[in-house]
Formats: sequence, C-alpha cells, structure tokens
Amino acid sequence: MSGTSLDGLDGVLADFTPQPSGAALRVLAHVHRPLPPSLRAELLALNHSGADELHRAALAANALSVLEAEVVQALLAQADLPAAAVRAIGAHGQTLRHQPGLHDGRGYTLQLHNGALLAELTGIDVVCDFRTRDVAAGGQGAPLVCAFHQALFAQPGRDVAVLNLGGQSNLTLLRATGGVTGFDCGPANALLDGWCERHLGQPFDTEGRWATGGRVDGALLGELLSDPFFARRPPKSTGRDDFNLAWLSARLAALPAASAPRDVQATLAAFVARTVADALRREAPDTRELLVAGGGAFNLDLLQRLRQELPGVTVLTTDARGLDVNQVEATAFAWLAQAFIERRPGNRVEVTGARGPRVLGALHPA
Repeated sequence: MSGTSLDGLDGVLADFTPQPSGAALRVLAHVHRPLPPSLRAELLALNHSGADELHRAALAANALSVLEAEVVQALLAQADLPAAAVRAIGAHGQTLRHQPGLHDGRGYTLQLHNGALLAELTGIDVVCDFRTRDVAAGGQGAPLVCAFHQALFAQPGRDVAVLNLGGQSNLTLLRATGGVTGFDCGPANALLDGWCERHLGQPFDTEGRWATGGRVDGALLGELLSDPFFARRPPKSTGRDDFNLAWLSARLAALPAASAPRDVQATLAAFVARTVADALRREAPDTRELLVAGGGAFNLDLLQRLRQELPGVTVLTTDARGLDVNQVEATAFAWLAQAFIERRPGNRVEVTGARGPRVLGALHPA
C-alpha cells in the first residue's frame, strides 16, 4: 500500500487461516520502504497535467512495481517462506486522479501500477485495480477498507469508529446493530506534510511539534471549513484533486492578513480534527470509541486535538485492538485480494453508493 501522503510503501504478509484461538488474522511480516525522492517527486508531479505525462506515468508505474517487488522479497525473507506459499499479492498502486462523480455519471479513478511487471518479478499472482469496478457501478470507489474494518474491529452492541489519517482522512462507522458506513472526511497529511515541507524542508511535522507551538487562526479555520465538500452527506470521497497546496494558497489569499507559517500549521491540524469530529458527531453521535490508524496516528498534537473535539469519545490507536497502525492499510488490501480470489464482494454499497456488491480487482497471473 502506498497512500496519498506518499511517505513510502508498506507491505504485510497476512495469514487469514482461522486459528484455534478464534483469531482470523495473523500478520507474519511487515516491511516499510520509503519512496526514493525522485520517484516521490514524479508521483507528486503526475497529480497534475504536464508534458509527456503518459510516458512519464508508465515509467513511474514500472519503478513503483519494482519497489513493490523488493518489498515482497523482503517479506518472504523475513517470514522465511517461498513465493509458492503465497496465494496472491494485493497491490493498491498509487492514486494519481480520483474523479468518481463526473457530470455524465461515468467517473474514473486512476491508481498507477504495473501488475503484470509485479507478477513477472515475484512469480506470484497479483490482484490490483480494486477501485475501478466500484466506480463503474456508480460508486465512489472509496473508502474500500470498511469491510475489512468491520471484520476486524466491530464490537457487537457498541458503536465504534475507525479513522485512517493518511493523505486524506476517512472514517468507518461500525454500528452496534451490525451495520457499517464510511466516507472520506477531507484532507489530512497531504496538507500538513506539504506545508511543513514547504516551510521547514522536512517531509512531515514529527509528532506535531511544530503545530503545537502555533496559534490557531480562527479566520483561516473558518475559510477552510467553508468548502462545500464538508457540508455534503455521504457517500463521498476526495483526494489531491480537490485538496492540495494550491487550494490552501487560494484560501490564504482570501484573508485580509497573512498568518505566520507555524500558525497555519496549527490551524491545519485544528482543521483536520474539526472535520473528523464534525463528521462523527453528525453521522454517528453514539460513538464512544475511535480507533486511529495511518501515519497521522503518530501525530501526538493531532490526537490531542481529536480528544479535545470529542470529549465523550475514547481515542485510541489500532495497536490497542491488536493491529499495528502501520499495518492496517496494507492488511486491508491483502484482505481485498483474498476476497477477489474467493469471488466475494469487496465493496459495501452503503459506503460507496455503488448499485450493488461487486468483486473488486483485476488479476495478473504469475
């Protein structure tokens, strides 16, 4: 899995064989590889139109798949298993464009990837392109992790929410009655990391320390929250197409006075926490536990802001429920690959708005 924060690739080796203890998941190995700076820069650039972009995108897809193959080999070495022991690789690819709801009702979503090359390099079947079928069926194509969250984190008789703080933030709402819904809340690390990199030259704000020392600008916060996306009801999804540094710059330019860069960072952190809290209060007011995963789970300032926004909710990381925050997204796409192999639907229509359950993914045989 490589998310919109573009901080690197996370891979897991997951065993879904039911255990005598009742556990339905064992993570046998976990490997993280940062993206080479040149590849990260190219993937960021490809989020926007540019010269020779089809050729550049094909080369970037190859480079990403080579790195994925290195992650697979490292996982096999860590677990001391041969490639033949693995049924399939679930590979998300890198989202470059996400436009599920165009005016003619036939949107698209583009995850850059070369599944054929990954299968060739590893000798393992590859399942990829998970989002496209849901979009073809009229859905948002996101979030797709909700079915996995339900399988792993649901607690009968209790409303629980799972929050992924990646480049964007998305919520899965697990109902006490057994139902599940989910949606994107808005931007998260995509803005926080981008602003930090622009002003400090660092890829992210470690533990949110820079934001902690800033002052929240109320006028800027109001301007950010005024975007129509936040008033829309689910199903809804978003990405860098909608929320990026150009979007932020336009909001800053609309204000009569400039804010100090550190105050902007503090305001962005408050903005992320507010959009999540507002969504949770509106869509699942009975929630009493929020489980946080993704890179934002290491942002202590952001977690504290969430606790302040949600005083009646216990905010924990998924570590407290048995799955490392770094492993949740990658394990979800392993789960989706298993669902494809077994021809089980991977989407939830109440989450994405698709016309019906669909088997998600495309197969590249080894």
